[in-house]
Amino acid sequence: MSITPTSDPLDLFRAWFDAAKEREPADPNAVALATVAADGRPSLRMVLLKGADARGFVFYTNYESRKGQELLATRHAALCFHWKSLKRQVRIEGPAAPVEAEEADAYFASRDRGSQLGAWASLQSRPMGGKMELMGRVAKFTAQFGIGGVPRPPHWSGFRIRHERLEFWQDGRFRLHDRLIYAREGAGWKTEVLYP
Repeated sequence: MSITPTSDPLDLFRAWFDAAKEREPADPNAVALATVAADGRPSLRMVLLKGADARGFVFYTNYESRKGQELLATRHAALCFHWKSLKRQVRIEGPAAPVEAEEADAYFASRDRGSQLGAWASLQSRPMGGKMELMGRVAKFTAQFGIGGVPRPPHWSGFRIRHERLEFWQDGRFRLHDRLIYAREGAGWKTEVLYP
């Protein structure tokens, strides 16, 4: 079955993402995030998509983490969703920028308290002496904030990847896969079908 193009790639992404939410057994919003280190070496890890609209694709992290530092330095990233149960993937490339503080505050407030405290406690991507060290930091911030609200840490926020290029891939028999590219062109999109 061929991929049917839409005028806006977000419409196709939403249709595929909705199907993934129904069929994927765990975390249909899990996406591989690729960044580039200062020495030019690529770095890859999984994050969770928390929003997608005309402005781009959003996830949240510690800005002091490796991925946070790489994104702040290069301002570019790539994402890859792979939904094995659907035999589909979507690749996204574009510039990365921090989300607005109000947007990050609203998302942080929606997280459970344990995750909020964890954002304060974790010195993400830095060496740790052991699990007890982390648990001690969790206890410290639990005591600090008491039973009141937990504010968003200054080092924790989100990034938005502005999609400039998207590739929709669908498995085909005999490895004759379908590949459809969208590339931003002015205010619209140019589409191309690629060989598998």
